[in-house]
Amino acid sequence: MMFRLNRRANDGGDVIEEASRTIDNALRGVKVLIAEDEPEIAEIVEAFFKKEEAQCLITTSGIDAIDAARWWCPDLLVLDIRLPGRDGLSVLAELRSTGKATGVLIVSALGDDIDKLTGFRLGCDDYLVKPFNPLELIARAKVLLGRAARQPEHRTLGFGTLRVDLEAFRAFADGVPLTLTPVEFRLLRLFVERGGRLVSRAQIVDHALAGDAYDRSVDPHISRLRQKLESAGAGVRLTSIRGEGYRLDLVA
Repeated sequence: MMFRLNRRANDGGDVIEEASRTIDNALRGVKVLIAEDEPEIAEIVEAFFKKEEAQCLITTSGIDAIDAARWWCPDLLVLDIRLPGRDGLSVLAELRSTGKATGVLIVSALGDDIDKLTGFRLGCDDYLVKPFNPLELIARAKVLLGRAARQPEHRTLGFGTLRVDLEAFRAFADGVPLTLTPVEFRLLRLFVERGGRLVSRAQIVDHALAGDAYDRSVDPHISRLRQKLESAGAGVRLTSIRGEGYRLDLVA
């Protein structure tokens, strides 16, 4: 009996040691995009990530961060909110609208609850307030990326509080399921994919109405989808652009 108890204890130690080793190596070889306009902070963050054998790229504006996220495809974005060009929250919304699964860790001097809640509402994975301990930043990044590695890949799109699950053919507003017809689901998917950009009436007919509908049939579907989004308090608005089409906008 004593032998079995010791064996179990040793097994537990082995599991803990293996888990610790996995976390310790979580940043090795990963691509970290640092969006920070204060050079001293950016250099410190870069130095600590490089100690963990991560690849780093620094951008100093929101516009550059969006461009880098598109062509460099980072595993993790360390994101400041107060960025020139486009602020960090705008960068986050743009990133999530594309459906990218990039981990986002906001590092900001804005530490009020409303700032944190806004960040999480737009899809950030973690939030750290300046001034911060770089070792805590690294620890949070390791946990974030380690958790992502353990989760099976699932194809979803996001814009604001909206999440469109492509595999389950379901959509959610702030975690609450939306009751949509197949046409409404395809419409919402199209708008979320194009989040913040114009969707022409021709694109709606081709991609959401199976291409065999008439232009005049677009409006009733849009009207019903708009009502459902408003009723759900989804935090988005379908904006009509006269003579052109529609655009999905975030509601401030």
